[in-house]
Amino acid sequence: MSKYQFPDNFLLGGATAANQYEGGFSQDNKGLSNVDLIPNGEKRLPIAKGLLDPDKLEKTVNFPARYAVDGRNFYSKDIKLMAEMGFKVYRFSINWSRVFPMGDEEESNQAGLRYYEDVIDECLKYKIEPLITINHFDVPVNLIKKYGSWRNQKMIDFYLNLCHVLFTRFKGKVRYWLTFNEINMILHLPYLAAGLTFEKGENILQTSYLAAHHQLIASAKAVSLAHEIDPNNKVGSMLAAGCVYPETCNPLDTWQAMQDERSSYFFTDIQVRGYYPSYALKYFERKKLNISINDEEKNILRRGTVDFISFSYYNSRVIGNNNSINKTNGNIFTSLKNPYLKSSEWGLQIDPLGFRITLNQIYDRYQKPLFVVENGLGAKDSLEDGKINDYYRINYLRSHLRELSKAINEDGIEVLGYTSWGCIDLISASTGEMKKRYGFVYVDMDENGQGSLKRIPKKSFYWYKEVIASNGRTL
Repeated sequence: MSKYQFPDNFLLGGATAANQYEGGFSQDNKGLSNVDLIPNGEKRLPIAKGLLDPDKLEKTVNFPARYAVDGRNFYSKDIKLMAEMGFKVYRFSINWSRVFPMGDEEESNQAGLRYYEDVIDECLKYKIEPLITINHFDVPVNLIKKYGSWRNQKMIDFYLNLCHVLFTRFKGKVRYWLTFNEINMILHLPYLAAGLTFEKGENILQTSYLAAHHQLIASAKAVSLAHEIDPNNKVGSMLAAGCVYPETCNPLDTWQAMQDERSSYFFTDIQVRGYYPSYALKYFERKKLNISINDEEKNILRRGTVDFISFSYYNSRVIGNNNSINKTNGNIFTSLKNPYLKSSEWGLQIDPLGFRITLNQIYDRYQKPLFVVENGLGAKDSLEDGKINDYYRINYLRSHLRELSKAINEDGIEVLGYTSWGCIDLISASTGEMKKRYGFVYVDMDENGQGSLKRIPKKSFYWYKEVIASNGRTL
């Protein structure tokens, strides 16, 4: 047996998200989504955090999600490239407003559903397992303006209506589902994650946790509905993960690191165990947050526990009490710089062993199957003589996949699969940039959406093809 190898049924592939990949803003009778109103540039972050109303933007700003990399029209070519790499699984997301343009209609939009069925059928043609994220940073604008988005309990029924349509339409074709992408990001990027914009003087923490509660109820109901419609369905949670190191052996640093991790595990604790943990209830009490959970909701959470836990991992973080100015902003989460690690061009600290540590932490906590659904390196790629020699990406992915193999073979962790993030170049969720590239396939497009959109396989394309063909033995 090779030193590095994955189980025979291991699902290796890649991932995209509708709001970063699809584009097709005016096709299929699609409605307006929150992400369609998030510009690139300096105002992107204030809007994503819910601190600036998109309606107050100038008319000349650029909204990259509206065109993305035109996956809406390139999907068949892109999936063919995935098949050439040997993908076993492709994770993608549904654009809610493509299926329900306003979000609160009773009847779905057939043109949008046909598009997603075509994507699914294209995957199945090449024996690629579809892994669908039902909600990946996506809320119809009508639901934001009319109901206040996820701060309103009515959103649960609108979301369940979407789920029912998807589970019914794609029964027998799709087995793996994720309810919400990086559900913990509602506390960090409330508008991007959940369509929340805050009024002056509003209690942001109260609104965010109330919206999170509604999403958690919606998620649990979706799990029960998926199992009812098709017992073969497997539904997972999904969080933005990454182990947190205390800066020193000072117990205060260790305590702070644990508290920081709990703010994310709060979500999966509920989705996996089926109840609010005691530390969360005490936190609400201390902060005077009014998050009432009635008996019916307790039963819903108990019945709707997930089948597996999926997560994204890009970097570890360091937390301490010395208020050091030696900080880095890696992927929204602030961290102290780790002197033992190198960083990417965007400040994410590269920590392959931290990946294995994170896998162990999550599995130790829940003892349920894991699925790594995002991991990758955002970097500037240079097209030279028609080629992209992205050895830096190969090195990043190789080191992380080796640690994943160790976690499975040496630590005994049950992992269903691995989907590298942004398998086709797409726009960055955090920055809106195109130059922050993740893919195995280069897309000829600049920061203003200009370019031929030609797809060009990178060096990493052929490397990953060998990894999949050998099931990890070439690592």
